[in-house]
Amino acid sequence: MKPFLSCILVILCISLIKAQPKVQNNSSSAFYGIKDAIITGKVVDKETKDPLEYATVSFFSKEKNTIVAGSITDAKGNFNIPVPKGVYDISIEYISFKTMKIPNKQITKNEYLGVFELEVDIQSLGEVEIIAERTTVEIKLDKKIYNIGKDLTTAGGTVSDALNNVPSVTVDIEGSISLRGNENVRILINGKPSAMAGFGDTNVLSQLPAEAIERVEVITSPSARYDAEGTAGILNIILRQKETLGFNGSITVTGGNPEYAGFAANINYRTQKFNLFSNLGFRYYDAPRNSFNNTTFFDRIQNGNTVTPEYRQIIEDQNVTRLNRNYNANIGMEYFLSKKTSITGSLFYRHGEDADLSRVYSDRFNNNTLVEQTLRKEQQNEDGNNYQIAINYITKFNEEGHELTADFQFETGSDNQYTSINEDYIITNDINPESFQDEIEDETEDEKEYLFQIDYVLPIGENSRFEAGYRGKFDNEVTDYVLQQEDITDNSFFINDTISNIFDYSENVNALYTQYGSKFGKFSFLLGLRLENTQLKGVIDSRLSATQLQEAFGFPIDTDFDNHYLGLFPTLNLIYNFGGNDSDSEESITLGYNRRINRPRGYFINPFPSRSSRINVFQGNPNLKPAFASAFDIGYLKRWDKLTFTTSVYYQYETNSFERVEENTGQQTTDGIDIIRVIPINLSSNSRTGGELAILYNPKKWLRLNSSFNIFQFTSVGEFNNVDYGVKNTSWFARFSSKVTLPAKVDWQTNLFYRGAREDAQTRTDGILSIDLALSKEVFNDNATIAFNIRDLLNSRRRNSLTTTEFFQRENETQWRQRQVNLSFMYRFNQQKQRNNRNRNNNGGGGDDDDMDF
Repeated sequence: MKPFLSCILVILCISLIKAQPKVQNNSSSAFYGIKDAIITGKVVDKETKDPLEYATVSFFSKEKNTIVAGSITDAKGNFNIPVPKGVYDISIEYISFKTMKIPNKQITKNEYLGVFELEVDIQSLGEVEIIAERTTVEIKLDKKIYNIGKDLTTAGGTVSDALNNVPSVTVDIEGSISLRGNENVRILINGKPSAMAGFGDTNVLSQLPAEAIERVEVITSPSARYDAEGTAGILNIILRQKETLGFNGSITVTGGNPEYAGFAANINYRTQKFNLFSNLGFRYYDAPRNSFNNTTFFDRIQNGNTVTPEYRQIIEDQNVTRLNRNYNANIGMEYFLSKKTSITGSLFYRHGEDADLSRVYSDRFNNNTLVEQTLRKEQQNEDGNNYQIAINYITKFNEEGHELTADFQFETGSDNQYTSINEDYIITNDINPESFQDEIEDETEDEKEYLFQIDYVLPIGENSRFEAGYRGKFDNEVTDYVLQQEDITDNSFFINDTISNIFDYSENVNALYTQYGSKFGKFSFLLGLRLENTQLKGVIDSRLSATQLQEAFGFPIDTDFDNHYLGLFPTLNLIYNFGGNDSDSEESITLGYNRRINRPRGYFINPFPSRSSRINVFQGNPNLKPAFASAFDIGYLKRWDKLTFTTSVYYQYETNSFERVEENTGQQTTDGIDIIRVIPINLSSNSRTGGELAILYNPKKWLRLNSSFNIFQFTSVGEFNNVDYGVKNTSWFARFSSKVTLPAKVDWQTNLFYRGAREDAQTRTDGILSIDLALSKEVFNDNATIAFNIRDLLNSRRRNSLTTTEFFQRENETQWRQRQVNLSFMYRFNQQKQRNNRNRNNNGGGGDDDDMDF
């Protein structure tokens, strides 16, 4: 803080100097009639001998009791300062270095003071590290910004693990991300959709290291600059980018149980003209999963007759061994064309190899008597590659924020799944049971995405800003599915061309936006309007006709559709700051309104069912339409020296909302078991009302506490196939985190999370409690960190649910990931000495970053 204050004082003094009348003389300018002496010198790092740019040199006059002259060093560490003749205490300061002082220096003439070698101040390094010691929150007009601190529980973990510690955000046992309990959340990386976050698949975030995150922007009331996708809001994940000159970076190695090995490296090289950056990662892990289903079937009425099921009860016990290998690399260069213009190019690549073996024991009962038991084995091998090329151009016309940015992004990905399925009898009462067909599935998904974006920002005066821009995003996904089935008579395989299909699906979005923001004293507002046209286009290539598909799937299907949805999306964000500049605390209240859209993804549209189970399938709905939502949000923040308190209440109303429902297809397997499908539908409406609060409290240097609580009520109204799926339910979740510094500088962190029970039209899900523990120790002169953590200490992250329909009742228990124990080692090189304010442009926020700081 001292260098910053010194810098401000120096600037004020220089301003005063320039404001004084000039007196002509033969040597130099004069100050109060006294001739100045030109004092020069150089400031360097004592250890590396590197020049220190932006070091502060100040001259303090005891006689006047003020700083009389001063300046900062240039890129070579040199300073050249006119100083009135006299006696001074000279101070040379640089952030994270020990201050050097020269007392009672007599200045009588021009003089070269020599080279000043500053030593690193080890005690102050924790205050200036890129990874801050604690997580902090900032409130902007349209977002909350959580600057991620040293979260020990995620050391060696993933981005999904880190997100699960952010207030308002939950990540369930299957990796799905929710914002305030709503899963329709848009994930951005550095302000843009990215291959790093997958093509709409948030599970990809479990492949990226948590250490890559600098901050998370929770955007519950997005401004018009953002894509209108995501009725819950937006999570913008900002990755770290080192600003240190020269060669620097970090390397992390992690091992754990269940079997886990990971490596991550962040390597950067920065000069005055360019910045080379890279993020490399590798993960190998075994992620065993298990689930248990107990399904009881009821009698049903069919064509006026009572039909009794072949089996009254079926118990399925599944164990899955999942071996995963993931590689990811992101390399790029930022090149400064001038002080105000730069261009950044990057290439991202991800490769994944998965080998899963699923064993399902199925016990079938009649009148509580076991009549049949089978074992179904599925061996699935998956191989996928994703590439992304991104180019960003930015030019700043002045220092007041007048700028133009342009972005181009191209992503392509290919994923191939090869699955062999066989099922055999273990016990059966049938004398001559019919053999099960072996099956081979071969599915290939090819995806492409183009993104074009241009944004223009024009400041108007000191307190207003106008923005406008265009975004075009064009996605295409082609799924080629081939099913081979065994011919029982000769054990050969044939292609089932009634189920094999090719589904070509495109989502194209063109958008224009404009917004205007201004500040009047303590009041600021941001008003925007976005126009978007969404095109959803699909072609189903199948041997079956549309009529045959309708008969097979039970609802009308358009095999070649091209739908357009044009919409206006207004946004309004207001903020009022109660505190003044001299206030000891910060206090503000915010109000936000926005309209959003939820577009169905390809797998929600594809009508051909998955075949991961013979009796439980997921089937897309090609008649699914986008959902539209309007949301209101009122927030309050109060910040004291050691305490930050935030709270908000919100309301959202959504039309054509998505809902997954389960129903009996009316079809049966070859051995007489009813086939149940899960299908997404458009309900007529969904409303959600809730409130949340969060507290960050740091009473002592060695103790940090963080807690949050969120409660919401949702109401759904609508029916499908003459069944009413309306429901009203209240749920909540809470988290608590504490970090304690023990003797010997050992940090101990504990995270607790509880999600309350919830209920929809068909399913009640019990609450879930999870606890994470971690210990860490800085070693090698604080250049390295050893961390030990246990995720899900009680092994309690299991989803227990009860589903009830008119045809069946099912109890389910699923554990997506077991308790994980990790030990990680991180080594940092050349990262301790940070440059002050060296961020030349706003790369961290990407094309969508929108901080209204007037």
